[in-house]
Amino acid sequence: MNPVNADQALQKLKEGNERFAARKSIHPNQSEARRAEVTKGQCPFAVILGCADSRVPPEIIFDQGIGDLFILRVAGNIADEGLLASMEYAVDHFGVPLIMVLGHQKCGAVQAAVTGGEAHGHLGCLMEALRPAVETGRSRPGDLEENTMRANVERVVRELRNSEPILAKAVKKGALKILGGRYDLETGRVEILG
Repeated sequence: MNPVNADQALQKLKEGNERFAARKSIHPNQSEARRAEVTKGQCPFAVILGCADSRVPPEIIFDQGIGDLFILRVAGNIADEGLLASMEYAVDHFGVPLIMVLGHQKCGAVQAAVTGGEAHGHLGCLMEALRPAVETGRSRPGDLEENTMRANVERVVRELRNSEPILAKAVKKGALKILGGRYDLETGRVEILG
């Protein structure tokens, strides 16, 4: 059983991000003692499904340390089978109470999906995964890339909340919250999308 509930986990993320954005990071749990402590096992308090973009490192933008976050990263923060299995593992084995799907401003994967064109190699599967978000983004007023990024986060959150058997069951029991976030490259702040 994880000693932290979803509300406490979210508060830790918010506080860490506030420190980072204010340039007052404390770099917790990064000592030699912490490294030795986690050799006995891990108990992360949140899963972050984020983009592979090098400008969005979750441990840094949330000012967390070794063993605090279970990080999964892929371009466009989509949830394929392998990433879904990893989330299920974190929830089932570590009792992680919070999953955040973290999108971000100026996402290259989203820009590519919006622009369209030929996708070489394995990029086609990524563009196909983002296609529903592009369609939703086009139906909303305002900036297409921003709308698509937000629609993608919303879609992935919805898919995870309904993912049987492990995640949906934990959500229904109140043991797990799944929400979205948007990282602003310019301010360093994460907006909680719900």
